[in-house]
Amino acid sequence: MPILKRVLAALLAASLSAPALAQPALISARPIFLFDGVPPGQQVQGLVWRGGLVLDGPAEFGGLSGITFLDSSHFVAVSDKGYFVTGRLETGADGTPANVREADISVIRNSHGADLPENYSRDAEAVETIVRDGKSAAIRVGFENLTRVADFEISDFQPVGAAKEVAIPDWLSNLRTNESLEAVCIAPPASPISGSTLLLTEGAMTNDGDHSAFLLGHNDRGPITLVASPDLKPTDCAFLPNGDLLVLERGTGFLSFTMQIRRIRADDVKPGARMRGQIILSAAGGDIDNMEGIAVRQTEGGASRIVIVSDDNYNDWERTLWLEFELPPEAR
Repeated sequence: MPILKRVLAALLAASLSAPALAQPALISARPIFLFDGVPPGQQVQGLVWRGGLVLDGPAEFGGLSGITFLDSSHFVAVSDKGYFVTGRLETGADGTPANVREADISVIRNSHGADLPENYSRDAEAVETIVRDGKSAAIRVGFENLTRVADFEISDFQPVGAAKEVAIPDWLSNLRTNESLEAVCIAPPASPISGSTLLLTEGAMTNDGDHSAFLLGHNDRGPITLVASPDLKPTDCAFLPNGDLLVLERGTGFLSFTMQIRRIRADDVKPGARMRGQIILSAAGGDIDNMEGIAVRQTEGGASRIVIVSDDNYNDWERTLWLEFELPPEAR
């Protein structure tokens, strides 16, 4: 090979293996004070409302389908168009969400380190934090359409490097629709299935009419299902520190969206189970939008905040909402 060609090949290989460069993004945040007519600190059904934000940003911002936290304030979100959105949540003196700082947007990369092509392979739907030695070290991302799961290392609160493919069952990877893999969450240390990853589908139904799911784990591996809710489909999941599972579900009503959160006991999340749980929050109308992502963040004071975000589908008539809740003392 001529010297020039060797140099060009080396430069190309280096560019593909380099970490994705995050571009600083100005994200504006407008506070939301009321939910279901009550101010922050008041109980709404089975949760306590803690405030929210309406977010806006550049053209690449939006389509948020999943969110996870690396610590009490730093987050990573994924979008329908294959972007990582990272930033730091800023709270007010009363603990309510106030702003998003240090925001960056970067293109998700494939297993060769190249930007994902602008087609159905970009549709990221879920993201979860991988903890190693007590620290957030990587994230796990679920995709639909080209259904797959991949891990990305974290450095300085940013996803870096090439995707590391995670083996999933053939029946799941063979699904090639936008209703395949919708939620990915990893069981915490207090869970009976600690360390196992739950993969939950939106439209892959069993003969009993349940949503198909699967647990990836060494000792806890196998199929599991979620009992379907009328007119609602799961969009994300998150574990509470005690091992209980939260499932976010979304539907459509008359000219608006509907949503609910179900809480499933830790002992009911195991291979072969039919998960049902109890509804701890339901909503419709102007208080919500197309709610797709849920995560649990621990405040510096040790409280567990439940964060849900909406996917605006990059439409002017939908919003990117950030809503925060907390379990009442008697339900923790």
